[in-house]
Amino acid sequence: MDIRQIHWKDTIVLRHRVLWPEKPVEFCHVDGDEQGIHFGAFVDEALVCVASVFVDGSSARLRKFATEESLQGRGIGTRVLNEVIAYLKERDIEYFWCDARESAMGYYRRFGMEPRGERFYKAEVPYFRMGRTLSSPV
Repeated sequence: MDIRQIHWKDTIVLRHRVLWPEKPVEFCHVDGDEQGIHFGAFVDEALVCVASVFVDGSSARLRKFATEESLQGRGIGTRVLNEVIAYLKERDIEYFWCDARESAMGYYRRFGMEPRGERFYKAEVPYFRMGRTLSSPV
């Protein structure tokens, strides 16, 4: 598997297929995508996982993190997220956060992320804001 930075437009098809297949493809475009840092994991040159990160000062937000459904549970997303965290630490980013689907909270806890605040909804899907400081070990 190869993990590398990719163009934001290359994330859209996988984001749509995995995260919001019932919505129009435009729903998977994020305002500011052009300024984000986008990571892609490739298996045999096929894009199988994407993660988009948006830096604002000393914090960074993970958005639209998606792994091909047939490959979930094989450690691909974990490797990508570890790569993202290492990238941010190298750039002295202090805080890392995301809006996590409630169903994925256990996954993000494995990276030291903890819920912040109350449950909220996006298109009837329950979420929690989760985050962690990057200076603390996982």
